Amino acid sequence: MNLTAITTFGELKKAGYVSVSIKEELRNNLIKKLKNNETVFTGVWGYENSVIPELETAILSKHNINLLGLRGQAKTRLARLMVNLLDEYIPVVEGSEINDDPFQPLSRYARELLLEKGDETPIVWLHREERFFEKLATPDVTVADLIGDIDPIKAMNLKLNYADDRVIHFGMIPRANRCIFVINEIPDLQARIQVSLFNILQEGDIQIRGFKLRLPLDIQFVFTANPEDYTNRGSIVTPLKDRIGSQILTHYPENLDIAEKITAQEASILQGQKEAIYVPQLAKRLVEQISFEARESEYIDVKSGVSARMSISVFENLLSTAERRALLTEDETTSIRLLDFFGTISAITGKVELVYEGEQEGADRVAEILIGNAIKTIFLEYFPEIKKLKKENEETPYDEISAWFYKQEAIELLDDMDDRYFNEQLHQIKPLEGLIAKYATDFNEKDKPFLKELILWALSEFKVLNKERFTKGFQFNDPLANYIRGI
Repeated sequence: MNLTAITTFGELKKAGYVSVSIKEELRNNLIKKLKNNETVFTGVWGYENSVIPELETAILSKHNINLLGLRGQAKTRLARLMVNLLDEYIPVVEGSEINDDPFQPLSRYARELLLEKGDETPIVWLHREERFFEKLATPDVTVADLIGDIDPIKAMNLKLNYADDRVIHFGMIPRANRCIFVINEIPDLQARIQVSLFNILQEGDIQIRGFKLRLPLDIQFVFTANPEDYTNRGSIVTPLKDRIGSQILTHYPENLDIAEKITAQEASILQGQKEAIYVPQLAKRLVEQISFEARESEYIDVKSGVSARMSISVFENLLSTAERRALLTEDETTSIRLLDFFGTISAITGKVELVYEGEQEGADRVAEILIGNAIKTIFLEYFPEIKKLKKENEETPYDEISAWFYKQEAIELLDDMDDRYFNEQLHQIKPLEGLIAKYATDFNEKDKPFLKELILWALSEFKVLNKERFTKGFQFNDPLANYIRGI
């Protein structure tokens, strides 16, 4: 039977509908999905063996939940995905402000309507997508916003005095009855506002301007918080923490493969960019490695964290940099170059909080350092380590490249080179082919230009080659030969 075709309370009872609390509803639907081996939290990567099992345990325990973690760790996404565990539709007394269950009405309006009309009481059906409420905690949030207040206009229109509870205007929380209610960044709420949540979480009553209402609201609360907030801006007051059943710690991706999946899923890439721009696998890894380097950098505030949004923004900027270059050079298609990463600096500087040493270096310089460190890390995954000191006459895998640059004056890689000329410049350096053939045999031909460029950049970061920036690109040369020419 199609339950949503039912329009009255009497028909609902005849259909045998059984009403359950939202926590029971979440629990029952989770049990069904677990038994069927269905994925509940789709599109959340890296939490399969850590956060998600804890979250499912909290739901089975019918707990209110606090997701604690640094920015960009999918806390709000997890909360929103809980909507998928709700029934598709639930019945509500028509006209109710607080989604009254016809079997267990809470508001005066619903009780009086049921008393008056009985089985003829009209009902409507609320879809699961309408049962998610979200509020960002800010210092200006008031008790009236969350709980409610007296509405003088309602009192005037209904010709009621202020002693009548019908003059109450309900706040966001009562209106979220039978819904998931998320409060993001809960420590930012003033302590006195947090105190107003105590009774809702535990006793099920609320107080509005002297009215003490017994409203056992049926709400699944999910709070999110950043550990930084506990010291910098505010804290969760202890009695409120005590009323939250489960606190779950989130974390950043543990490896590049997971980080790549997140970026590929979240980045906004236009179809035209996908068709015209080839992205080597190494370039994708380099995008993620920049974020990993940032989380370990001495120049960046580790307590603030480095959001996964940084990798997403860097990847989007990387494609747009290549797209702009192709438009200027009139190349119909192109491939990502390492040089394009310098077009992503604006995406990096806006996503990190610098400590004092970082401020001294400057945001742009810190971004360049992160890119350089990421290049070195990725390079050493495929090629031998470059020792700072070597014995006299000791040979290294990079001697042929150094010798080639010593004999040549320099090579220039420009920002606005077309693909043909750019690849010709790299093709001149024959020793690069030999190094790739010996150590990096798993790459296809389309990835070779980026790999060659990576080698040059890494050798310059390790001081084997000299790299100089000028207005329209970079010049690579041999340090000793460059010094002699300078003399």
